[in-house]
Amino acid sequence: MADKFFLHYRNPDLHRMPEKLIFEMSRPCRRAVPMPALDVPQKNLSDIIPSRHLRRQPARLPEVGELETIRHFVRVSTMNHHIDKGFYPLGSCTMKYNPLVNETIARLEGFANAHPLQPEETQQGALHLMHELSRMLCEIVGMEAATLQPAAGAQGELTGLMMIRAYHESKGNPRKYVLIPDSAHGTNPASVVIAGYETVQIPSNAEGRVDKAVLKEKLNDEVAALMITNPNTLGLFETEILEISRLVHEAGAFMYMDGANLNALLGLVRPGDLGFDLMHINLHKTFSTPHGGGGPGSGPVAVGSRLVEYLPVPRVVKKGEKYILDDDYPKSVGKVHSFLGNFGMMVRACAYILMHGDRGLKRISENAIINANYLLSRLAPHFRLPYPGPAMHEFVLSGEKLRSHGLRTTDLAKRLLDYGVHAPTIYFPLIVREAIMIEPTETESRETLEAFADAMIQVLKEAMETPELVKNAPHTTPVGRLDEAKAVKELNINYFSIN
Repeated sequence: MADKFFLHYRNPDLHRMPEKLIFEMSRPCRRAVPMPALDVPQKNLSDIIPSRHLRRQPARLPEVGELETIRHFVRVSTMNHHIDKGFYPLGSCTMKYNPLVNETIARLEGFANAHPLQPEETQQGALHLMHELSRMLCEIVGMEAATLQPAAGAQGELTGLMMIRAYHESKGNPRKYVLIPDSAHGTNPASVVIAGYETVQIPSNAEGRVDKAVLKEKLNDEVAALMITNPNTLGLFETEILEISRLVHEAGAFMYMDGANLNALLGLVRPGDLGFDLMHINLHKTFSTPHGGGGPGSGPVAVGSRLVEYLPVPRVVKKGEKYILDDDYPKSVGKVHSFLGNFGMMVRACAYILMHGDRGLKRISENAIINANYLLSRLAPHFRLPYPGPAMHEFVLSGEKLRSHGLRTTDLAKRLLDYGVHAPTIYFPLIVREAIMIEPTETESRETLEAFADAMIQVLKEAMETPELVKNAPHTTPVGRLDEAKAVKELNINYFSIN
């Protein structure tokens, strides 16, 4: 079925298109658009920008005509893989379809052309949307209040830890440690260190969940918080979460939830009801705003009653019939983003939530769980499953079987590209050898899941019968296998040099 479904990806001639770099197409004095005459007084750059920030030589920019530019970028765009082109089963990243209605609403003139320095009375629609989005997010996760400022989940983590630190400092002791499971996202320990804490790792037990016995040993009056993802990065729900919350609170610490996997909980359970005191919410994972490509993300942080007064400012507050920006919170951790955050992402998330409603959000998680477990049932007989499910929205397999044929999980990932799908997350979480982390999301059809399962099984068969075919993959992509180690060690950014 995989060969039939992905037939149009299997012809090398469709992909091995020679395409020069835009710099290689450059010819002196070619222009795409004539610049208009200057209509303001001319000033020297050195009068505006400190000389230490100016280039020592002019930027080496390409000189290309308009038609060549358009054709170049259209050709390049067809080579790129994205969620609108094919299946993108990145575990833990929730690469799901972004509905076009969200894009249409975000492009409405009043939203798209709003400026953060406008007077409040001219921003009432935008402020109203932000106020309502905060309210809806709090209702979904069972929290008291939220900030929309953080630009991504990682910044949301740091913001949450800053609030935790401010709270403990107000009690006379900032405390020293934050506990983190060994299956945690890599940003968790990074955020902990930046916030001035030290990490203490809690191992997973044989079922892939937090080892409660070790947790008890590590809890003391110097622990500020436990950071935990639920469901965890193995795709498993922490079944003892209520007891874990009780133990953490008895030690005077906070329960922080990494909201990366909220896509599995919508309408089914609220983190606040599980004992969590705060969490970040990835709008680009759970609520369908664009994800990846270096574009703007959004990682709002929702908090329980004890942390409300520490939220970043300004906060959007409703007074009478008006919405205002209120800075009058003396215990606030301050601003964490220029202006109010990435507003366009807020518009898209708000549209998504209103479009689905409470029943629709619940169906999202139900379908995500169904899709993951269906795909798991197809693949588990062929790959090792280190931590048996049932899974929530994602699951982790091991590609250890490939080692006996001189291959690694990375070889499987490269070969999958020849079948027209993006590879799953590999080598994460670190506690699974040759990890293959798969998240199908709720937006994929049964036919797509079947084709992906067939492709995975076919690549495993190829690894056993013709390992060189897999080892030298991909064969049908615009660029063959890259020397990733060389790229890291000998990075060449000559075209972008400022010297």
